[in-house]
Amino acid sequence: MAKNGPVGIAFIGAGNISKQYLDNLTSFPDVKVLVIADLFEEAAAARAAEYGIEVSGGVDAALNHPDVEIIVNLTIPAAHVEVATAAVRAGKHVWTEKPFSLDRESGLGLLKEAQAAGVRLGCAPDTFLGAGLQTARRLIDAGEIGTPLTALTMFQSPGPESWHPNPAFLFQEGAGPLFDMAPYYLTTLVQAFGSIDKVAAVGNTAFPTRTIGSGPKEGEVFDVEVPTHVSAIVQFASGASSHSVYSFESPKARMGFVEITGTQGTISLPDPNNFDGDIKLCRRGEDDWTTIAAEGPDNGRGLGVLDMARAIRAGVPHRATGELAYHVLDAMVSISESVDSGEFVAVSSTAPTSEPVPVDWAPTAATL
Repeated sequence: MAKNGPVGIAFIGAGNISKQYLDNLTSFPDVKVLVIADLFEEAAAARAAEYGIEVSGGVDAALNHPDVEIIVNLTIPAAHVEVATAAVRAGKHVWTEKPFSLDRESGLGLLKEAQAAGVRLGCAPDTFLGAGLQTARRLIDAGEIGTPLTALTMFQSPGPESWHPNPAFLFQEGAGPLFDMAPYYLTTLVQAFGSIDKVAAVGNTAFPTRTIGSGPKEGEVFDVEVPTHVSAIVQFASGASSHSVYSFESPKARMGFVEITGTQGTISLPDPNNFDGDIKLCRRGEDDWTTIAAEGPDNGRGLGVLDMARAIRAGVPHRATGELAYHVLDAMVSISESVDSGEFVAVSSTAPTSEPVPVDWAPTAATL
């Protein structure tokens, strides 16, 4: 029998990013946060107390709670598949922070387990559900730039070690600027161009170690295990192409740059790591940009969890699916392989189409 009313949620992972999710998910009436769990139970208890969540504890507190339907998996990248698999085996739907997995084998295994268990997988980023990128998508779908042909994206920064209190994992396998930031850009590009067909890339590592610049670990030195600058070319199945830079090596920060050019114009998208932002449009024959304000929900992280919850109740597909996230993961692994081989690498998976988000989709409305 189908359930009614708000969808019960548990968090596994009470770290930095959990606050962004909790700020929103505790304000959406169609979901109810029931449990905060973490390997460090004291961290879970502190976060639960901060948000008035009654239950906290270890991972089993989330997996075994009878009213929890969705596990929000905010563990470190290396634990994503292990935790998601445990949740699937407990009969829970799972929303995971990006990346979906660290390799194709474990990602495909997770997809197969979820399908066999009859539960859903969702994965960040859900920024593409926000007002900024959805408004840009509506303009592209309406033909404002004609047929999309090419794209240029750029993320450059000095690296997160200056501000993040525990940044070492961002320089290990499953992170770096490619796995940490490319999900935002590649997911955005897939929404515009469709599935990725093949990739080519080069990369390098400027410094073998980095030093933590703030917080209780300030001054600690850690090893860099992955390329900290990657330049990638992507060809889509449609024949369109893109060029992207992902870098933790630039003293000058340039983030959120996405331009898509079509047969009839160019569109400048807002930062794909954000949920809002103006869109700029320059049509063929015009010299100046026209600024277009975003329309739709821009509440922030957690929109994908809410979309999944409402889709569960309605029995319809959700938008930020595991299959979409796996395709982006497949592309990132292929980019990494191309860095190593110096050759084009084919991307064998495909991305499902995500339905547009209606302008009047209201996260803070009670609909269930």
